[in-house]
Amino acid sequence: MGKRSRQRQKNQNASRDDRDNGWGAGYADIIKENKLFEDYYKEQGLIPEGEFDQFMEAMREPLPATIRITGYKSHAKEILHCLKEKYFKDIQELEIDSQKIEAPQPLSWYPDEQAWHTNMSRKLIRKSPLLEKFHQFLISETESGNISRQEAVSMIPPLLLKIESHHKILDMCAAPGSKTAQLIEMLHSDMDVPFPEGFVIANDVDNKRCYLLVHQAKRLNSPCIMVVNHDASCIPMLQIDSDGGKDILFYDRVLCDVPCSGDGTMRKNIDVWKKWTTSNSLHLHGLQLRIAVRGIEQLAVGGRMVYSTCSLNPIEDEAVIAALLEKSEGALELADASADLPGLKWMPGVTSWKLMTKDGQWFSDWSKVPNSRHTQIRPTMFPPKDPEKLAGLHLERCMRILPHHQNTGGFFVAVLVKKAPMPWNKRHPKVLQTNIRSLAADVPRLLPEGSAEETEDVGPGGRGDGETQTAGAPLAQEAAGKQDAVCGPPPSKKQRLFGYKEDPFVFLTEEDPVFTSIQSFYNLSSDFPKLNVLTRTHEGKKRHLYMVSKELRNVLLNNSERMKVINTGVKVWSRNSDGEEFGCAFRLAQEGIYTLQPYIRSRIIRVSVEDIKVLLTQENPFLSKLEDDAHAQAKQMGMGSIVLKYIPNPNNPSEPQCPIQLCGWRGKTSIRAFVPRNERFHYLRLLGVEVFRDKQGLGQKSRDGAKEEAAATAAAAAAEQEGELDNGDENGSLEPQIEGGNKESNNSSSS
Repeated sequence: MGKRSRQRQKNQNASRDDRDNGWGAGYADIIKENKLFEDYYKEQGLIPEGEFDQFMEAMREPLPATIRITGYKSHAKEILHCLKEKYFKDIQELEIDSQKIEAPQPLSWYPDEQAWHTNMSRKLIRKSPLLEKFHQFLISETESGNISRQEAVSMIPPLLLKIESHHKILDMCAAPGSKTAQLIEMLHSDMDVPFPEGFVIANDVDNKRCYLLVHQAKRLNSPCIMVVNHDASCIPMLQIDSDGGKDILFYDRVLCDVPCSGDGTMRKNIDVWKKWTTSNSLHLHGLQLRIAVRGIEQLAVGGRMVYSTCSLNPIEDEAVIAALLEKSEGALELADASADLPGLKWMPGVTSWKLMTKDGQWFSDWSKVPNSRHTQIRPTMFPPKDPEKLAGLHLERCMRILPHHQNTGGFFVAVLVKKAPMPWNKRHPKVLQTNIRSLAADVPRLLPEGSAEETEDVGPGGRGDGETQTAGAPLAQEAAGKQDAVCGPPPSKKQRLFGYKEDPFVFLTEEDPVFTSIQSFYNLSSDFPKLNVLTRTHEGKKRHLYMVSKELRNVLLNNSERMKVINTGVKVWSRNSDGEEFGCAFRLAQEGIYTLQPYIRSRIIRVSVEDIKVLLTQENPFLSKLEDDAHAQAKQMGMGSIVLKYIPNPNNPSEPQCPIQLCGWRGKTSIRAFVPRNERFHYLRLLGVEVFRDKQGLGQKSRDGAKEEAAATAAAAAAEQEGELDNGDENGSLEPQIEGGNKESNNSSSS
């Protein structure tokens, strides 16, 4: 590829400076005016009386940047302590151009001060070395998965799902994955449980966006996440083994964050100002309803589904919920979530709304819509006419978040609880109680006239929205899903799959010879789940070994032909040919150390805070550099892969109060930590050493002294140059990342 022209690069850099990417004002060249938008929302009456000007003023203001400290690891409290003590205190006293800087503030409604927002712009950040260090801290911690940059309102749906560690969760439209990350964190709230019973299946229709999902999920190193690639409106029913038979998989929780017109994101996505039109919501309503119906069909009785959009438009919000509730004939109920997030300001859902066409024509009743508009406007877009039926839906339990109330984006969310099977699906009992063989006999009776395959192929680009809004469409989809789940001849039409061809997921047997040396070298405990170990190649040497939970293994084994899996599992071992002479060809991988370590009984060295500082700031320190206790342990241990384990001392609160586990290598006379650069910096910060790199990549001075920091940066840089921590394998593998198969596929999904 040729070099970019200098002028073009200059222009691009200039445009990056003009824009702000969430850190303050920008896009000055775009006029934030749209008369149609103002007229529409004035007429709908969604904004409280006397607040419309405030609402529009807030919509024109840039969105404050928000960060969330990930709750997956017990490190979250330590990171919060680090933020408060080392950054926020100093920022409170900072003045730039004689103006006092507004320090970051916690989101009042997010639990345990784990989410914060700030109005600092990039221009402001560049004027202060302290703010630049804070910015670098955020970037580094984001890359290592300990902080997520996420819009405040986007954090709401996972909280309302009330996740517990045993829940089976479906995220229907998951990319780019910030909400998915929250779901994974909630499953792993107890760090002492390496394999929670629950799991997250994260789906997206866009193959390329699935790899964004993989990147987000990978930072959390969970064995309980699977990324799949399907159209959410007809995502297949899955089956699992249960009590000797085959059962349909129903989910305890479903997150249904549907595609929408996005007018609640105008503060962030400035293009929406000029592109917004009423026809956007009319085009999306049918797809949103189909996705919501499919989500409810896959929800277990007693389960909870959250429907959300970043649109304020009732056609995409209350209209979808009302249609869903009407179709359910009492099987669904809108839950009252008013007390679930104390401190969050929101407006109750509305019970009346109108439609407006692109040319400004209003309709408040389906009967008034001319035949020529019936393909564009559907009956489900209007509120129910019967006042008693409308009151019974309790649409006021929906929640609409307005930007001017708490300086956020606009958002809509509704919590649905499934009380009984859907009326077109009465034979579906509670999760894990139906035998697929008995269900197979019912399929023909459930099918409407016409083929199931024809119905299942209908997607966003299929038939007109109106044709798929009837009860027959979800019924046919459900039946098609059931036919899919029955062991029998394949359907005449196969789903077309796009994107990279994925490498296979191959589970190892308990007798696999690979375990012989691993078992003896690491002295694995007898309860180590060998059956949960997989690789990504049928043939040749296994380069990397991954682990999934037994529940996800069950899903994978029973549905390999039914779904397109992009990624699953966390890497626990990587092949290292140098290790063979020491007794094991596989060394530990940092990504999976917290999953694997509970089963390892040897090759563990207990280290102190000072030991970790030495290991992370020196490239290849001699054993003698360790403190006496760790030095004695290391001397008694043979060469090869090791675990470096720090156990907190509750009697010394000045030290980190969270466990730290690092992968390392015991050499002949030296010892080394195999930790990616950003994770290395993360652990050093937990230990009180701040590590920065200025624009030239040199170490900056810190409170603990410049020498230590420069050494840490140099050690990380040297390790990267040697190929130990290259970007292709963050785990520090000496081996190339690709296992075979398509190159792009491996780079994206199996690292």
